[in-house]
Amino acid sequence: MQPSNFQTIFEAIGGAETIRRIVEAFYPKVQQDPLIGPFFPEDIRPVQEKQYLFLTQFFGGPALYSEQYGHPMMRARHLPFPITPAHADAWLGCMQSALQEAGLDETLQRIVLERLQGTAYHFVNTR
Repeated sequence: MQPSNFQTIFEAIGGAETIRRIVEAFYPKVQQDPLIGPFFPEDIRPVQEKQYLFLTQFFGGPALYSEQYGHPMMRARHLPFPITPAHADAWLGCMQSALQEAGLDETLQRIVLERLQGTAYHFVNTR
């Protein structure tokens, strides 16, 4: 599958089904990570659902997150947490593992991670 054959990342990775696989692979990794795991609640299901909605929209699919919660305002939503570059790195590392587990080819993994990298570091609010 060539990314150039699609208009959006959402389409290129396989749509909603792939987003769901990524999210389901991602959060167990996050919960086990000693640096970022403590930021997340024990019952991760509501967080997973919001991430599914957000990533669907973020990658060019339907605006599910905005339809349900309004504008994402993700930086503002993350301000209560002291996020360092190391936290962003850990988050991206968990995402990279989840993309591999979800079966994305290497080209699509790079595209997805490049798109998420700016966002992850945009949340950094502590050095």
